[in-house]
Amino acid sequence: MARLSLLPACWRSMADISANRSELLLRFAALLLLGLAADALFFHLLLNAAFGPLLTRIVSLLASLGIMLAMLQGIDLTLGNRLSIGRPGILAILLIAAVLNYGLYAALLLAVPALQPLAAMVLATAASMVFSFFGYSRFVFRSE
Repeated sequence: MARLSLLPACWRSMADISANRSELLLRFAALLLLGLAADALFFHLLLNAAFGPLLTRIVSLLASLGIMLAMLQGIDLTLGNRLSIGRPGILAILLIAAVLNYGLYAALLLAVPALQPLAAMVLATAASMVFSFFGYSRFVFRSE
């Protein structure tokens, strides 16, 4: 049974190519950057709504996580099934990064009340992206 995918054909064909480690890191970086773009867009749109900055951040994180999980279905991030982390491990990295992101965001807003919510989002997202990238690369570059 064929799966309907919303991803461009070039992304779907990437899963069929035998990938090396640098290609895998680039795919994961692309996944993170697209998730970041979705997160920033949702955050910006919802920030001026009736929600407070803390609830807005939860909604935007959940929306971007949903988009990243949908993209994860069409992107092969394993190295010929030799990578023991697999999709559950990648999902765990993304979930931990989302919790880290929200925790840093909330801590920044509560510790520095004069800080703009958008600035706190950028700082928290940058830290969680570094965590995600190095968490994933640790599993890609580890010795077998």
